[in-house]
Amino acid sequence: MHEDSIPSRVDKVTIKQFSAETDQEYSDGDSENVLLELFRSPDADTKRQELLVSEPEWRLKYHLAYARENLLNWYEFEPSSVVLEVGSGCGALTGILLRSCAHVDALDISPRRSMINAYRNRTAENLTILVGNLQNYSGKGQYDYVTSIGVLEYAGRFIKSDEPYLDFLKQLSSQLKKGGKLILAIENRLGIKYWSGSNEDHTGRLFDSIEDYPENTGIQTFGRYELDALLKDAGFKKNDFYYPFPDYKMPVDIYSDRYQPGVNGVLSSDLFPTSAPDQPRQYLFAENLAMQSIAKNKLFPYFANSFLVFAEKG
Repeated sequence: MHEDSIPSRVDKVTIKQFSAETDQEYSDGDSENVLLELFRSPDADTKRQELLVSEPEWRLKYHLAYARENLLNWYEFEPSSVVLEVGSGCGALTGILLRSCAHVDALDISPRRSMINAYRNRTAENLTILVGNLQNYSGKGQYDYVTSIGVLEYAGRFIKSDEPYLDFLKQLSSQLKKGGKLILAIENRLGIKYWSGSNEDHTGRLFDSIEDYPENTGIQTFGRYELDALLKDAGFKKNDFYYPFPDYKMPVDIYSDRYQPGVNGVLSSDLFPTSAPDQPRQYLFAENLAMQSIAKNKLFPYFANSFLVFAEKG
């Protein structure tokens, strides 16, 4: 898709390309062609259900699964709130935000993904699609919430800075009103699945995050302590951590520091071993037994596979 082919509207959705800097390469390939064709269809809901029943390959399932919304469908948003969804992608979570809030600005650097999102939510009158790099966006200080789901780890590739992860968080903070909240989801670099034999989600290498990303590809996740410290350095002083399990992509249960397995909650053995649907994995030990031991010692927050953080702007 060429930049000049981006329309200004899709049905009730306004589309604005605010920056010439877009990314044509960040893509799930042919899967995005399938998604665009599906959501352009007048019977998209039916076709989506039929495709999910047919057990599609992981990239399609990831974008289409209803379980994606489990990450946020329990949270009580202020109904009058305005949201900036940074890295909105193909719109897997845009719908839950549209149903919960007064208006959503869905920002993504990929024109094709932005078009998929526009067609996916084409009847939404409270949605604006923004196409471009966050670094070039000027909508400062107007949002009640900013979401960044599965984006921070890529900041080393699209933020031009000596400290891209910190500066990305500062840019997110600059979009918030005083007292506004950042909603952030990211993998835990020390998650139990990485110890037990799963390759790192982004690099595909065994133990890569545990060993501190020795090849430094510009992708990085963080541990519990690191992420909290990074958020505080960026000006977020009150950070409430939650732990989607088995991960934030397809959460079944969501725990918190106040409700932890092994303390006042239970981890279902059905969630183990953590699946790796998009790549092969090894099985080095009984993951469920190891996590039971970890939970009994109140270490679950440090070994959960991913984090969901509600960070208040200080």
